[in-house]
Amino acid sequence: MSETIIQSNAAGWQPSMTASGDSRGRRGKPDWTDIAFFLLLTAAAAYALSAYSANMDYYEKAILCGAVAGLSWMAWLWRPLRTIMIACGASALFAIWLYSGGAGLAQGDITRAESVFFLKYLFSSQSAILWMCALFVLATVCYWAGFFSRTAAWLGTVLTWGGVYAGTTGMLVRWREGHLLGPDIGHIPVSNLYEVFVLFALITALFYLYYERRYATRALGGFVLMVISSAVVFLLWYSFTRDAFQIQPLVPALKSWWMKLHVPANFIGYGTFSLAAMVGFAYLVKEHGETRSLGKLAPLFVLGAVLCAEPLVFSSGKLSATWMLYFGLGAIIVGIILAFRRPIAAKLPSLEILDDIMYRAIAVGFAFFTVATILGALWAADAWGTYWQWDPKETWALIVWLNYAAWLHMRLMKGLRGTMAAYWALAGLLVTSFAFLGVNMFLSGLHSYGEL
Repeated sequence: MSETIIQSNAAGWQPSMTASGDSRGRRGKPDWTDIAFFLLLTAAAAYALSAYSANMDYYEKAILCGAVAGLSWMAWLWRPLRTIMIACGASALFAIWLYSGGAGLAQGDITRAESVFFLKYLFSSQSAILWMCALFVLATVCYWAGFFSRTAAWLGTVLTWGGVYAGTTGMLVRWREGHLLGPDIGHIPVSNLYEVFVLFALITALFYLYYERRYATRALGGFVLMVISSAVVFLLWYSFTRDAFQIQPLVPALKSWWMKLHVPANFIGYGTFSLAAMVGFAYLVKEHGETRSLGKLAPLFVLGAVLCAEPLVFSSGKLSATWMLYFGLGAIIVGIILAFRRPIAAKLPSLEILDDIMYRAIAVGFAFFTVATILGALWAADAWGTYWQWDPKETWALIVWLNYAAWLHMRLMKGLRGTMAAYWALAGLLVTSFAFLGVNMFLSGLHSYGEL
């Protein structure tokens, strides 16, 4: 597609970008910087293979080599990824060096996290993840303020990138901290509810930042960051009421290289489905921007309030002050957005662009969720001897898959667009949230590794 998207918005951008998302109209051949980045990743992988080969099996070595090719390709498609990966890698190596006390990257003492300034306040995994939480919440505020101030919208983007940087650094350092705790404890940090909530926030933020740049609009930041901030609230509550941030040994079923593929692919699906839902919310606000009838807005308010109430439901019936306050504030925020729908709608992208973002996000999420489901079946066959056991998590994964398969089928075969598509995407977040979180809370099964 070569047509030009011209979009003026409250963020003050004056873009003239093609539908490919590249101001040149096409990516073109890799330049020397792309080649240099590929060589840097290759050198890092070669070092890991030479230094830690004894700790990796054949499949893990293949995953490492595949990651070099995959990350290089993604960084070529979207060059800001190079900057964030280099920055996070450098910071993680600095933290690992601090843990070693200068004795070398292979050494380390986990107790230094409480005595070394930079570890205690910035680069230990828990410190970095707390910074991520704070930055994402501040970014949400700035994006909404961006409807009135161009500078605030720009600051929202900066803070979101800062949150991605802090969270990714924290996850990388957490991986190392697990190994410092003991040879049988270290593992990729995607094994429990605390870790996957961080992963969910990071993936959703990165996909949002990609679409922000591609469509040259910051007006969607407040909507998408709301779901990330909700995840942050749950993460903080779960972390400090259950000490969930503590690194624990893996349960036997998770001691597999399949986890390195299945979980990230799954959460790309969860993240993009959530992003699509919030874009659907923005679509409905845009569409009803001139509506004066409250009756037409009632379904949207009810659905928004139900989504706000989900974490309260997931608190296993314990109506703590935290979740009562969360639900109340959430319902008020939804009400305020609807009350000020006219000025908000005026600064949102066109309905066509919102519909396109929603479709693309669901398409990407569906592809990765399909791959994740297949990988999960293969993992189940390897761990339990059967591909499918109708475990609650498997059943709800199938429900999520069928929901979005139907959405895409209706769009591609029947021309689903507009209001119905937006409501469906927003309601899909209810199904996705239950599959992501609710199953682990309420339905015991082989996948129940977290509890409230």
